[in-house]
Amino acid sequence: MTELINNPKVIKNAFKYLSKDPVMKFFISKFGNKINPIERYDSNYAISICNLIIEQQISFKAAITIKNKFLKLICNKSNTEILKMKNEKIQKIGISYRKVEYIKNVLNFFQHNNLKIEGLSNDKIIKSLTEIKGVGNWTCEMFLMFVCFRKDIFSFGDLALVNSMKINYQINDTETLKLIVIKWKPYRSVAALLLWFSIENKIFFQSNNLLNKFLSTLK
Repeated sequence: MTELINNPKVIKNAFKYLSKDPVMKFFISKFGNKINPIERYDSNYAISICNLIIEQQISFKAAITIKNKFLKLICNKSNTEILKMKNEKIQKIGISYRKVEYIKNVLNFFQHNNLKIEGLSNDKIIKSLTEIKGVGNWTCEMFLMFVCFRKDIFSFGDLALVNSMKINYQINDTETLKLIVIKWKPYRSVAALLLWFSIENKIFFQSNNLLNKFLSTLK
C-alpha cells in the first residue's frame, strides 16, 4: 500500500525517522502538530495546477490573495466555462497575461487528456505535465506534494525551502545541502513542510554541538 502524507500515520512515521536530524527534531517538537499537508488540495487537478501557476514567482501572501480572487471568479464554473472566459476578465484580478495563457493551457490539456494520476510514478507525472507550456519542474513538484500527497518530494527550485535550509543549518554550500536532503529520504516532503513552516513563521534552529555532530556524518 502506497504511503501518502495525507495519512496521519505516515506523518507520525516520518517524524520518527526525521528526528535523527537535530533541526528536524526541533521543528517537530515546536510545531510538528501545525503542518497541514492538505491545505492546498483540490480534487480538480486542472484547477490545482492553475493555482500553482498563480503562485509562481510571487510572494506567499500575494499568492493567497490572488488565488482567493481566482477561486471566487471561477466559483461553480466548469473547466469548459473557465476556458471560455475572456483573458482580460481573469487578468483583472491580478494575474499576468502570460499566466492567464498558461492557465488556459492547463485547462485545455485536461480537457483532452485523461491522466490516471494515482497509478503513475512521480517521473511519469512530471514528464506528462511538463508537456504543458507554463508548467515546469517546480509546479510538478508542488503538485506531487500537495495534490498527490507523495511522501518523498523536495524542490531545490523553491527559494523559500532553500533559504530555510541555509538559515537553519547555517550552510550556503549547495552540495552540502543536497547531502542533508538525501538523509531525509523517504520522507523529504514532510521535511519540506517543516522547513516552510519555519521560514514563514520565523522559527529557526540555533546551532549547537548536536548539529555539528550530525553534519560531520555527511562527509
